[in-house]
Amino acid sequence: MEFETELNGHKLTIDASPEVGGHNKGPRPKLLMLTALAGCTGMDVISILGKMKVELQEFNVRVDGTLTEEHPKYYESMNIIYEFKGDNLQKDKLKKAIELSQEKYCGVSALYKKAIKLTYEIKIL
Repeated sequence: MEFETELNGHKLTIDASPEVGGHNKGPRPKLLMLTALAGCTGMDVISILGKMKVELQEFNVRVDGTLTEEHPKYYESMNIIYEFKGDNLQKDKLKKAIELSQEKYCGVSALYKKAIKLTYEIKIL
């Protein structure tokens, strides 16, 4: 159940849990879908906020997904949680950066929206 893949010269191991015959030596393939979305939109938001001269102390992106009950199990929805920490952050600028990512730049979001419900929330810490 353990596979090693190479992406742009970087090795990545994927595996299954011991309950289904794996050895837990890497993430599950489906969970990488959440990671792909977080990475894609996160990079967009940081780039856009940089152009807006918004300075952050900390930025995190988490994605929660809801799987269907029946096999084949797939994500029927995903919620992106954008967490910002900084001084005097303007929510309108944060929201604008997220909207640009979601509506114009993030190819992962664009693809996922064709098949599932995508939502997001903004948290200023």
